[in-house]
Amino acid sequence: MASTSRAPMRKVSLRNLAAHKVRLALTVLSVVLGTAFVAGSFVFTDTLQKTFDSIFENTAQGVDVRVSSAEENSRGIPLADVDTVVAVDGVRKVAPSVSGQIVLIGSDGAAVQTGGAPSVGESYLPPDQALGEADEYLEGTPPAQVGQIAVNASAAERAGLTVGDTTKVLVPARGMVDVTVSGIYSTGNDTGGFLSATFVDSQARELFTDGEHVEYLDVAGTGLSQTDLRDRIAAALPDAQVQTGDEVREETKAEISEALSFVNYFLLAFGAIALLVGTFIIYNTFSMIVAQRLRELALLRAIGASRQQVGRSVVFEALVVGVIGSAIGIAAGIGLAYGLRTVLNAFDLGLPEGPLQVAPRTILVALVIGVVVTMVSAYAPARRAAKVPPVAAMREEFASTGDSLRIRTIVGAVLGALGVVGLVVGSRGTGGGAAAVVGIGALGLILAVLFAAPALSRPVVGALGAVLAKPFGPIGWLARTNAVRNPRRTAATAFALTLGLMLVSVIGVFGSSAKTGVNQLVDVGVTADYILTGPNQIGVPSGAARAVRNLDSVQSATALHPVSVTVDDEPEQGASLEGPIDGVLDYTLVEGAADLTANHLLVSQTAATDKGWTLGSTVPMKSADGKVVDAEVAGVFEDNQLIGEWVVSDDVYRQVMPAATLPAFTVLIDAKPGTDLTQLRSDLEAATKQFVVVQVQDREQFKGTQGAQIDTLLAILYGLLALAVVIAILGIINTLALSVVERRREIGMLRAVGMQRAQMRRTIYLESMLIAVFGAAVGVLLGIAFGWGFVSTLKDQGLEQVTVPWGQVTAMLLGSGVVGVLAALWPASRAARTRPLEAIADL
Repeated sequence: MASTSRAPMRKVSLRNLAAHKVRLALTVLSVVLGTAFVAGSFVFTDTLQKTFDSIFENTAQGVDVRVSSAEENSRGIPLADVDTVVAVDGVRKVAPSVSGQIVLIGSDGAAVQTGGAPSVGESYLPPDQALGEADEYLEGTPPAQVGQIAVNASAAERAGLTVGDTTKVLVPARGMVDVTVSGIYSTGNDTGGFLSATFVDSQARELFTDGEHVEYLDVAGTGLSQTDLRDRIAAALPDAQVQTGDEVREETKAEISEALSFVNYFLLAFGAIALLVGTFIIYNTFSMIVAQRLRELALLRAIGASRQQVGRSVVFEALVVGVIGSAIGIAAGIGLAYGLRTVLNAFDLGLPEGPLQVAPRTILVALVIGVVVTMVSAYAPARRAAKVPPVAAMREEFASTGDSLRIRTIVGAVLGALGVVGLVVGSRGTGGGAAAVVGIGALGLILAVLFAAPALSRPVVGALGAVLAKPFGPIGWLARTNAVRNPRRTAATAFALTLGLMLVSVIGVFGSSAKTGVNQLVDVGVTADYILTGPNQIGVPSGAARAVRNLDSVQSATALHPVSVTVDDEPEQGASLEGPIDGVLDYTLVEGAADLTANHLLVSQTAATDKGWTLGSTVPMKSADGKVVDAEVAGVFEDNQLIGEWVVSDDVYRQVMPAATLPAFTVLIDAKPGTDLTQLRSDLEAATKQFVVVQVQDREQFKGTQGAQIDTLLAILYGLLALAVVIAILGIINTLALSVVERRREIGMLRAVGMQRAQMRRTIYLESMLIAVFGAAVGVLLGIAFGWGFVSTLKDQGLEQVTVPWGQVTAMLLGSGVVGVLAALWPASRAARTRPLEAIADL
């Protein structure tokens, strides 16, 4: 009986959807955009995961056991351990692995760009010494003597090199090496910008090791299981990390999976933002649909439909919209993933290539999210529709604006007060706890705006209308009246844009504050005339500092290196200076001397107090290899964000850090008094030209480079947030289009009494502009407040000044007005085409 009574209501719902195709399309579109981002995120990361898995399935082929150092940043496995492993019963062959980072110079004399993919040099082992299958040589032969290299095929193509060509290879820790291409081979996974060059074993050890260690040992056994062989070798080398070949492959896959999971979470976070914005649009849409259909629904109640049936009919419509939107969203998500991969490949980021992966989980999650979000969004309007008394709803003068806003405004005010308190209290602290308090305060303020926005919209939109719409006379007054007539609808429409621009503003404050912090550090802390820099993963190659020290106009060239050690079983991060500190960095010495010779150490006041280090103290610094170097505190300086907690001499650095880390982070140049700095730049560029990747920058250029890196990151975030803003704009279009339908008779009356089509369009433009500017203004204010709160918790990280990008803020507010007008183009055109007599006669 129940199913029989539901069938007519379902038929009514389906016919209602079919009768309002434009409204259906706009509602479905908001679901499509939200689910597309979620589906696209999964497809993109699943594709990367599958491609990486296929690559690493070939990792450690033929390897039964791998022996490596148990410590990170170590020098590797001592060569003396090779004999120990060979002597283990069951070992058939041992293949020491030697590799390191390189930069290949192409035929044009420029560095070959890999787009972030690995660029490695390694030792070539003949087939009788190597494990696994040998690489297939497409041209030439493997390297047979010092000075020869073989290059993988894709790298040779990128470099424009063929067999017999001479070129150079930059080894960051050793400098430039002249080489001849002896052969070109296929790696089997020659995609994504990967670059590999093999050297004869003796030269590889000279370039990439300290002569006493290798990266790891690969071992093949004779008839034993991998586990048994691992246990025997582990017993012989108790201090080493010993893994089976299967464990190495699984560990590599797990590391890639973990890295990709971060990317997935990152993309899904923006997908959630898009869905959240879409939720408000869907909710707003169904609220308006219900308001427009009150008389229709009341008529259904009058002829016998129950409240439950009316409510279910609206929810059923939402179910249909959710299913259709989710299905299209999945297809759009696949296209989005394909487009994202294409864009990233265009930027040459070194991603591997492979077919798109659409897992059943992706389809299921996208469907569930899209359908659930849509139905939840429709529930409140459906419940409200079911409660409307039939006789009241059928009256022409029945107002559909809902009950009083008093309760929700009071709730909003309370949440707002609590949010402000959380924001202020959290901003006074530092660290994760303070940031969490700020986050709670931010959530409170967002909810406060959600609840109080309808009441807030009346005075704010009214004030905006009094200024922005006043020049348009009666047309402006009418637009202002329309914008404040239904505060719930205005607030819900504006809130979608509020969320998008709030996030944009938060990121903008972070970016501006970070750039200000970098600029202050350089302005206050760096006194060098020029700074030598290199790529992030390479730094300034070894030898560049020596090359510029020989210039007559250079007073000093001080190389800055990062240092990682253990002191009293606690990890410590510091720096070392190869060269004098005076003349290149601005610091204040409190006691002792700035003596960075021998095994000396300089420490900041705070670090000295916290660690109990005093002048003359001996600090035992333990390297990753277990080697202990006693450093003596020679001086104490005032806290300096640029220098850090402590800095050691170059002698200490070379004892505790492996050879592969010898390249400097930067090299600071101090010119001799009276030097022509313009000429010095030319001399520095000439001296470092051989190192290809080195840049010579003054302080302003250095600040600009750091700022450009921040801008690149912000551009990615803005690009992802653009989807939320696009959805918000579509929400404005959606709302205005439905508003035109709702006010069809009113528009017809205005046209009948003489309003021209151009005037009607102008009215809708102004109304849309006011709503958009209101949403943008609230979003920008929230974003600035949240950005201030979060940046304030990072004072201990060097972000001591909160900077608001006022130019960006102004552009967003002006842009929101333009967006409002553009969003109104189609609804305004539709309103202008309304025929007066037909609209007035429409019941």
